[in-house]
Amino acid sequence: MEFQDDAFVLGARSHGETGALVDLLTRDHGRILAYVAGGASRKMKPHLQPGSRVLADYRARTTEHLGSVRLEPVGEGASALFDDPLALQGLTAAAAVAQGALHEREPHPGAFLALEALAEALVHREVWPAVFVRYELGLLGALGFGLDLKVCAATGATTNLVWVSPRTGHAVCLEAGLPYADRLLALPAFLVSSRNPLEPGDIGKGFALTGFFLERHVFHPMDKPLPEARERLVEKLETAGLL
Repeated sequence: MEFQDDAFVLGARSHGETGALVDLLTRDHGRILAYVAGGASRKMKPHLQPGSRVLADYRARTTEHLGSVRLEPVGEGASALFDDPLALQGLTAAAAVAQGALHEREPHPGAFLALEALAEALVHREVWPAVFVRYELGLLGALGFGLDLKVCAATGATTNLVWVSPRTGHAVCLEAGLPYADRLLALPAFLVSSRNPLEPGDIGKGFALTGFFLERHVFHPMDKPLPEARERLVEKLETAGLL
């Protein structure tokens, strides 16, 4: 089994004296775990940080064996964000969510594209937290748990969509949901339409929404909590006044 593919590093750990095991999200082949010869070297370590973009040249004897991979760095990767700790935490959290949510060797091109869009947005402090929420929505969709945020599940209305049903993941309009407001999840307007401006509190509502469904549909069935890196990101965003 051999292929070459674009990839993001999701994580890495030492293996032996000089090598490393790297967890990659590839564009066309999904998430793969592979051995990197020389991965423990000072030269290679910066390119194995979570969120680093690489070109992966992968080889394995069979699909059941641990393969080996040669990595060619693409762009600056995580090092471009060293002067922005909050954005760096965003990239780390995004990698951790993908690593925990995606199963190995299952192609998810939508998940790759969502992470790619987020990585490109991280240089824009005023917008990337909203893109992170959309990234998590993209992951849910790639895993078959997409939310329907365009039409009210109760009335068919396409306006005044302010809540999401925690049971169905469908939007609920103001009129239909008002009697049940304490049981519904808040739906920030920027997730209904990209034309809607961000309002104070919208990012926090977005993180609560995607976190609820990620926990229910993805992490809880695997008996895992949401990644600590994501929790730290939410705390740092709150401290920065961006929730």
